[in-house]
Amino acid sequence: MTATKTVQLTAVQMTSLPTPRDNLQIIEQLLGQLPATRPQLVVLPEACLCFGAGDKRQRELAEIFAEGELQQRLSDLAKLHNIYLVAGTVPIIDGPEDEKFSAASLVYGPNGNCLARYNKIHLFDVDVADNTKQYRESKWTEMGREVVTVATEFGVLGLAVCYDVRFPELFRALRSAGAEVIALPSAFTKVTGAAHWDVLTRARAIEQQCALVAGAQVGTHANGRETHGHALVIDGWGKVLSACDGQQSPCLSSASVDLKKLDKIRTNIPVAKHFASSKKVIHESSQSGH
Repeated sequence: MTATKTVQLTAVQMTSLPTPRDNLQIIEQLLGQLPATRPQLVVLPEACLCFGAGDKRQRELAEIFAEGELQQRLSDLAKLHNIYLVAGTVPIIDGPEDEKFSAASLVYGPNGNCLARYNKIHLFDVDVADNTKQYRESKWTEMGREVVTVATEFGVLGLAVCYDVRFPELFRALRSAGAEVIALPSAFTKVTGAAHWDVLTRARAIEQQCALVAGAQVGTHANGRETHGHALVIDGWGKVLSACDGQQSPCLSSASVDLKKLDKIRTNIPVAKHFASSKKVIHESSQSGH
């Protein structure tokens, strides 16, 4: 696919409700406020269509992949607004007998076709000093097992979700698969987000010399869970080009990015080449225990 290297990157920030109908209405209103520039990539937050009702409710709402009203509505919105839409995440099952669902980040093209599905690999099973205290995402969610990229008219898009950002190996794999832009739908907790969100997102962009666009949940949700917000767009040098603050909801964070500039960054500081040449040394050293 011949790439048009300038792309509008837009991250959506919202306080999603437990009811998909209400969230779709908010998303529709926000998409009506998008910059006119095309091509444009829009990244929704994690659990954008249902948040604050618990993972059991997510399973009740789960649709079979490529079937169902929620997926059709998202497809229609991408087509209506002529955008690439990352709907992350949506609860997806492969059959009605599935006990668990996949936290699937779905990519829709401007023609409404679903171009890619990424199932969140790293599940949030942690303890946090906040209102929720304990998170056990794996109780209802099936772990993803594939690294996913997709070719678009502006370049190669890599997919990750929220807690994935703490695992640089995934982002290196996305870069190795050709990623130039990485989408990161998120629902970072208020506590961990305040401490780590900015440094982790910028680090992943800097390390892999990729633009990064992260949609975000923000505020206090129906079940008392608190999320950090700060939806943002970062370039391949690690510069934050646009960001919502931790109070605005709903909010769009948008910036035009010339991906040709990645070529210069990657040429001047060829970290991928250097890693490839050092990988054997690192492996041998770790095996010997030195």
